[in-house]
Order: sequence, then C-alpha cells, then structure tokens
Amino acid sequence: MESLTIGQLAKKAQVNVETVRFYERKGLLPQPPRRGSGYREYPQDTVTRIQFIRHAKDLGFSLKEIAELLALRVDPNTTRRDVKRRAESKIADINEKIQTLKEMKKALTKLVGLCRGRGPTSGCPILEALDSKKNETGNKED
Repeated sequence: MESLTIGQLAKKAQVNVETVRFYERKGLLPQPPRRGSGYREYPQDTVTRIQFIRHAKDLGFSLKEIAELLALRVDPNTTRRDVKRRAESKIADINEKIQTLKEMKKALTKLVGLCRGRGPTSGCPILEALDSKKNETGNKED
C-alpha cells in the first residue's frame, strides 16, 4: 500500500495541512513514520480516520470524546452497547444545551420587547436589566 505525504493526505481527507498536524498533536492521529528525507509517511487508512474525526465533530463530540471513541473502536472488550451509551450521553448533553438556549432566548426576547429601539442608551431597559442581573448574582465588576 502506498503511503501519503501530509499534503496528499490533507487533500484526500479534504482538510488543510494544519488540521492534520493539530490532530497529531492532540493524539487523534498516531505519529507517522518518516522517510529518510524527514517527510511524514501516512498510511492510506489515515484518510478514513480523519473523516471519522470530522464526522464525530459535526455530531457535537469534543476532541476528548472522539479520542475515547477511537479507543473504543480498537479495544477488543468494547461492545456496541458501550458505544451506544456514549452516543446517548451526547444526546443528553445536546438536549441540556437546547434547554439552556431556549431559556436564554426567552429571557432575551422579553428584554427586547421592553426596548423601543429609539433614544439614547441611558435608560435602555436591556442594558439596565443586564446591570441588575450582575447586581443580583454578585458578579458586578468595579
């Protein structure tokens, strides 16, 4: 099987060279052997691994979670149930984020409804509400 240079790998995987280097630094890609000239030699299956990483990122998995998924993939003791649990956990995280975003939208929509959008910023109900929130939480910056 023919090996790939970093440029060839990046092109086939549809990422840039810096992405390949970044994934290497993060431990998502194994360090490839080097030619006598110092150039890295990537096996062809690295393209598939990068595509896996990108797809997992698109589904909301963090780099740490992706590393765990990659480890599960090669662990002979891993079952489909183990992988399914990871995916279910990610769904729960996403649902929690959706709920938080809905609450943020509701609060912001209420504030926008209080503002006419005319006049000076002094007395702006949005800015005043943000100031009062800081006072309520004790996070007001001096």
